[in-house]
Amino acid sequence: MSDKLANEYLEDEEVSTGAEMSLIDHLQELRRRLIISIAAIAVASGAAYFYAQELVHIITAPVGKMYYMNPAEAFFSYLKVSVFAGFLVASPVVLYELWAFVVPALTKRERKASFILVPASVTLFFIGLIFAYFLVLPAGIRFFMGFATEDLQPMLSLGQYLSFVISFLLPFGFVFELPLVILVLAKLGLINSAYLAGKRKHILVLSFVVGAIISPTPDIFSQTMIAVPLLILYEVSILLVKYGLGK
Repeated sequence: MSDKLANEYLEDEEVSTGAEMSLIDHLQELRRRLIISIAAIAVASGAAYFYAQELVHIITAPVGKMYYMNPAEAFFSYLKVSVFAGFLVASPVVLYELWAFVVPALTKRERKASFILVPASVTLFFIGLIFAYFLVLPAGIRFFMGFATEDLQPMLSLGQYLSFVISFLLPFGFVFELPLVILVLAKLGLINSAYLAGKRKHILVLSFVVGAIISPTPDIFSQTMIAVPLLILYEVSILLVKYGLGK
């Protein structure tokens, strides 16, 4: 959004939110925002259900043929994929409703910054998911499938596989928010590139701790697959702070 449009919006917001809202008004506003967010997810999930078979085919592409172990598993797996896809599609709406709820409490400068931060946050989250799906997930599947032997062959359940993939992809979406968080802290003057560079050893350990916490499985491979991108993003953040912000 251009600065002109942002300024016009902010001026309108200042006029419309001039009077303080009571607690009841805040609760009613929160309720309205939640209803809109839930409705957006429901509509997007319903639309995604019509493409559930295609979505399942895309998600299961790294492993190929799948099985379901009970009559209802395929239906609930389609439902799970539809809700996941619906949440992703509706996430910009949900973030907007969250932003619209808190924006009256922000200063004009903070509101203007949010016009950049909110779209950037959504973009980085999706970049993390795409990165994980195309690069990390195939490597992870090959690693885990490599334990098969002549006497031990995998027979993957559709429902369990989908749960694994979703829990595998989501952490990467959040991990890719790291540069944005660091840039905000640097912009506020709380950190600089020298401080970040001095914390490399701590971040190395912390990355594996975070990987152990948010990885879907307790193995060192999954932890490493999360820790390595986290370390790379940290180094990229140092460069952005140093050369982008000059701090």
